[in-house]
Amino acid sequence: MKNPATALIELRKRIGAAEQKYGRLPGSVKLLAVTKTKLIKDIYPAIDCGQTDFAENYVQEAIGKITAINDSRLTWHFIGPIQSNKTRAIAEYFHWVHSLDRAKIALRLNDLRPDHLPPLNICIQINICNEQSKSGILPDALRELVKVCTALPRLRLRGLMALPVPSENFDQQRVPFRRLRELFDELHSSQPGLDTLSMGTSHDMEAAIAEGSTMVRIGTVLFGPRDHLLNR
Repeated sequence: MKNPATALIELRKRIGAAEQKYGRLPGSVKLLAVTKTKLIKDIYPAIDCGQTDFAENYVQEAIGKITAINDSRLTWHFIGPIQSNKTRAIAEYFHWVHSLDRAKIALRLNDLRPDHLPPLNICIQINICNEQSKSGILPDALRELVKVCTALPRLRLRGLMALPVPSENFDQQRVPFRRLRELFDELHSSQPGLDTLSMGTSHDMEAAIAEGSTMVRIGTVLFGPRDHLLNR
């Protein structure tokens, strides 16, 4: 595989080209580097190339990396399913959570967020394709969870996230992303502070950018397939 720094440069070009092709403002799509199962030595080349936003799925694995790298320039995002017994660590170590899907978890994250830290940035995960095995709330439940989140002072609701059913067809990829953007637009009228659509991965980021993504979560293109099973 390519060196992560080389892959990062090429990926930034792809994102810029997609922004231009689909009428997005230059720099309007943030790259979130997904480092789950990757070793610390694999992450440093991306940091050296100016990457500052990183995402993890497994709490214990992430804490090991966050504490070992210990770089205040970096922003850490949690994107995996949230277990109740992991909420304290998530509230203490992360800047963002993209996978909120329960009021109970929102309350715990708020209560456990240390007072000396700024509010925890939150995206609500939507089960946009109504998959039985997929995390996230159904669209009909969104407004109720928004009410809960916006009433909690240690959380800052930023937007929505989804991980649709994979498809190899570009037009089919766009459909669930369009649904998520429409939900975002409907919500934005009453929540003008929302600014984040976390959607798009290595295999469908162009479709996500075409439909309004502001943050793409990329792992495989940058670091290759998952090949390390670390402490979770």
